[in-house]
Parts: sequence; C-alpha cells; structure tokens
Amino acid sequence: MLGYMVNLIDEDDGTVLVTSRDFPELTTFGADRAAALAHAVGALEEAIASRIHARMDVPPPTPAAGDCVYLATLTVAKVMLYRGMRDAQVSKSELARRLNWHFPQVERALDLNHRSRLDQIDAALAAVGLRLDVVGVAETDSPAAVATGGAETPYV
Repeated sequence: MLGYMVNLIDEDDGTVLVTSRDFPELTTFGADRAAALAHAVGALEEAIASRIHARMDVPPPTPAAGDCVYLATLTVAKVMLYRGMRDAQVSKSELARRLNWHFPQVERALDLNHRSRLDQIDAALAAVGLRLDVVGVAETDSPAAVATGGAETPYV
C-alpha cells in the first residue's frame, strides 16, 4: 500500500481539518477524525490525479509518525506506472508503441478514476521495467486503517 502522512487539526467549530506536507494542495475536513481521514483518501487521489494530468512529480511519502491515509492497490499500481514512465523517460506515445496499444488505452491506464484491469497495468509496468508485488498485511484497529481499509506500513 502507498500511505501518506496527513496533519489533522481540530477546528474551533468541532470539525477536523486535513492537510499534507507531501501535497500542499490537499485540504479537506470531516466532522470527526474518522470522517476527516475518510475524506482525505479522496482528496489525496484527486491531488495525485491532478499532478499526473499536469505531468508533475508525484512524491513518495515523507517518513513521519502520525496519521496516515492509504491508497487502493490499483491506484498504487497506476502511480508506480506514472513514476516508472517518468524515471525511464517513456512518453505515453512510446508506451502505446511498446504495448501495441491505442493511445486512449494508455490514457486510461493512468486515469485514477478508470477501473483498469490489473493484467493491463502489469503489462504497462513491464514495458517500463517494473513489476508489481502484492503483499498481504494484517489490518489493525487504528483509525487510519479503519478509515481507509489499509495496513499500517506505507509502501515507498
């Protein structure tokens, strides 16, 4: 799982504000800590999607102690693909050529809102020299894990 630390700030009106050191553009809130963490997942995905669309860097998580939100496995795989393409200097057109895909297929593979098939993401990752390894980790009862359905160890 890919987990990012967030800052939870109790506001005077009883709500909880969420910000992130890794994504300064991320701001959301919730009625309580659990709701704030749940909203943070969607806000984090939106921040990452915006960065991918703008061809900006998607930073790895900053190691820190505190509250953490975790991304879904498919989202993590798409972030890995995006980073791998940037690291290998492979354009979308080049990836399409390597995979014998149409350009819209590459666009969908990078679209966090598209429910891509994992076999397609695996093929795209292989085309940039990467492989997705999945490891099962026991869930905990922490608010972050409950809010996001994730484990407690961030993937880097």
